[in-house]
Amino acid sequence: MDSSGSPSDPGQLTISAKIVVAGGFGVGKTTLVGSVSEIPPINTEAWMTEASEGVDDLPPNGTKTTTTVAMDFGRISLYPDLMLYLFGTPGQPRFWFLWDDLSRGALGAIVLVDTSRLDQSFAAINYFENDSELPFVVAVNLFDGELTHDLDEVRDALALRPEIPLITCDARRPASAVTALQELVSYTLSLAEVSDSGRVRAHA
Repeated sequence: MDSSGSPSDPGQLTISAKIVVAGGFGVGKTTLVGSVSEIPPINTEAWMTEASEGVDDLPPNGTKTTTTVAMDFGRISLYPDLMLYLFGTPGQPRFWFLWDDLSRGALGAIVLVDTSRLDQSFAAINYFENDSELPFVVAVNLFDGELTHDLDEVRDALALRPEIPLITCDARRPASAVTALQELVSYTLSLAEVSDSGRVRAHA
């Protein structure tokens, strides 16, 4: 991917940060990581078999044949001085125990939402609202390239707190996914306050 944020000065100091891409089963996490990664993305996709019937809630379009069983991984130079390492979480309930490890040390998280299957997003939003201190934004994935529900309606349906950013993102389009990452970084930085002593203190 040819990103406008790619480093241009080899001698420039670059900092790195870990970003979590979370959400329910089949909401587009693997797609988002793969669309922006400047390296061949690493994923732990496994073929779905009859053993998953009745266990995994399949997307209604019936086109999903693989599933992430550990994580997705990618890398992007978001700005000349900022490198992001992207970690996509598995969405199935039986793999939720991995979320703590994947979130440890992260700068923030993007929670992807499919408005046709909002129930798939409740667990991820609940995790970052109540069980994690990570700043996060919620991104409605535009599967058909169109916003089918008003964002205010989506916010109400998700019972999302008013201070949590709710944005749109087409995970298939690199430019759209990059914009979502920029929104997350900007939001995270807006929560940071530099004290008189020069130490950064984060506020939820």
